[in-house]
Amino acid sequence: MIKVTVWNEFRHEKRYENVRAIYPNGMHATIKEFLEKNDDITCRLAALDDENCGLTDEIIEDTDVLIWWGHMAHHEVPDELVAKLVKAVHAGMGLIVLHSGHFSKIFKALMGTPCSLSWREDDFERVWVIDRSHPIAQGIDRYFELESEEVYGEPFGIPTPDELVFGGWFEGGEIFRSGCCYKRGHGKIFYFQPGHESNPTYHHPDVQKIITNAVYWAKPVIRKEIDCPQVTKIVKGQK
Repeated sequence: MIKVTVWNEFRHEKRYENVRAIYPNGMHATIKEFLEKNDDITCRLAALDDENCGLTDEIIEDTDVLIWWGHMAHHEVPDELVAKLVKAVHAGMGLIVLHSGHFSKIFKALMGTPCSLSWREDDFERVWVIDRSHPIAQGIDRYFELESEEVYGEPFGIPTPDELVFGGWFEGGEIFRSGCCYKRGHGKIFYFQPGHESNPTYHHPDVQKIITNAVYWAKPVIRKEIDCPQVTKIVKGQK
C-alpha cells in the first residue's frame, strides 16, 4: 500500500460559501476520495487547525507521499514542522505541492528560491502535455482544458525543473510552467499549478488522473535519512 497524507489549510471551505459548495468536506477530502479508488493507495487527512497541524512525527514517518495545499495561512505553519518535512523529503518521502502551495514554507525551503509569480483573476486555461513519455502524463491527451482557473504567469521564481511535464496557456496570453518535477536527496517533488479553491478543478478527471499518477511516481524508492558518515578505507579485493 502507498500511504498518502493529504494536507490542506482547510480555511477557505469553512469561511466562504462558494468554496464550501464545491468542496463541502474540504479539497483534501475530495482528493482522498478519488485517490482511494485505487486499491493500493490509502489516505489520511490533515489540516492546519488539527493538533500539530495534523502532522505528528509518527504520521510523517508513516507517510509515503505528502500532498500539500495552502494559500491564506502559509505563515501559520511552524518552522519546526517545516524542518521535519524537509528532512523527510530528503530521506525519501514524496511531496506533491498543489496550486498556491508554490508559496508554502516547505516548497520554498526545498527550492531555495522565492517561488514568486504573477497572477490575476480566473480565465480559461489550456494545459499542454510537454513530456508525453513522463509517468505523470500517462493517460492524458495532448492537452486538457479548464473553463475557469486562477491565472498564474511567468516569470515563476523556481529553479529550472529537473523535468517539465506540463505547461499552461491562458486565454489572456499568459504562459506558465504548470507541472514541474524535482529530486531532493532521496525524495521526489511534483508541483502542479491548477487547483484554485473557488473552481471545481479537483473534480476534473484529467486533474485527478495527474495527481494519481504523481502519487505513484513520487512514492519512495528508499527511505533513508541523509547523513555524513565517517567511513574506513576499503582494502583492495575486500568484499
